[in-house]
Amino acid sequence: MEINEFFKERNAEAGGSAGMKFIETFYDGMRVSDVYLVKTKNTALTKNGKEYLNVTLQDRTGQVDAKVWEPNSPGISDFDVLDYVYVEGNVSVYNGTNQLSIQRLRVAKEGSYEPKNYLPVSSRSKEDMEAELSQMIKSVKNPYLNKLLNVIFVEDEAFHKEFMQHSAAKSVHHGFVGGLAEHTLSVAGVCDFFAKQYPDLHRDLLITAALCHDIGKVIELTAFPKNDYSDAGQLIGHIVIGYQRVTEVAKNIPGFPHTLAAELGHCILSHHGELEYGSPKKPALMEAMALSFADNVDAKLQTMREALDAADKSGKAAEGDGWIGFNRLIDSNMRRTSKES
Repeated sequence: MEINEFFKERNAEAGGSAGMKFIETFYDGMRVSDVYLVKTKNTALTKNGKEYLNVTLQDRTGQVDAKVWEPNSPGISDFDVLDYVYVEGNVSVYNGTNQLSIQRLRVAKEGSYEPKNYLPVSSRSKEDMEAELSQMIKSVKNPYLNKLLNVIFVEDEAFHKEFMQHSAAKSVHHGFVGGLAEHTLSVAGVCDFFAKQYPDLHRDLLITAALCHDIGKVIELTAFPKNDYSDAGQLIGHIVIGYQRVTEVAKNIPGFPHTLAAELGHCILSHHGELEYGSPKKPALMEAMALSFADNVDAKLQTMREALDAADKSGKAAEGDGWIGFNRLIDSNMRRTSKES
């Protein structure tokens, strides 16, 4: 089956009854006439000095670079970032990546689109992740650490709601609705394994640090559909924001041991492992070292997973014996493992 035919079939399946043309199913030569979310918009110039619009469109399956080559056509430029827009255009491949050339565009009428189709969502259900989070909190037996986790994740209902909906990153890994919870639970699971493998680790401290290590991202990153860095995120960052939060909560728990609070704070401050990666401190405790390894393992493997999945969806993995090319985030050429029996 030719690659274009393959994606035509995939598109028919993904569109379902509504028939929406999801971005992951775009292929060279495809005609598009559908509603998408505007992620970015800016003006640029061609080599000949002609003005055009650079636009990034998004749906729940991904993003596509789009161009408006005639921005002075009546009404075609009358839209803003985060608008839902109806577009008509053609897909072509430029430098190995799909690009949409837009001929017509207008802001979509409210009710003519389903918002859930435009936000990338975790493959894990919210109910499943909430149950796992609850069990992980209950497994922490130290009364002070258990109380701290309950104050942050249970008693603060507004934070809990934001935490379960937030992404873990703008684009690198877990950049989808529910991504922060998914990443946090994955890191906590790896830390739980570490605690079984290395009994001298303080499990309660390690699990608490794992669950709290990225709570600052609720403030660092804005909510969907924008999912971009906030002023506090740019100026302070999630590591310090998270440290400030756990320190504040610990201070308000009567009798919370000062040394334990300092150790927990250290784990938060050092969880990126190296100063050049944004950590104010390098790990000085076994628990801090274990947390930094677990965080890095989940982030790197998820980055590889998302890159490989994107290559599969675009058809790139089907070329060159599965090699998808160099990935700057992994700093290596990448290939999916063979499925030989």
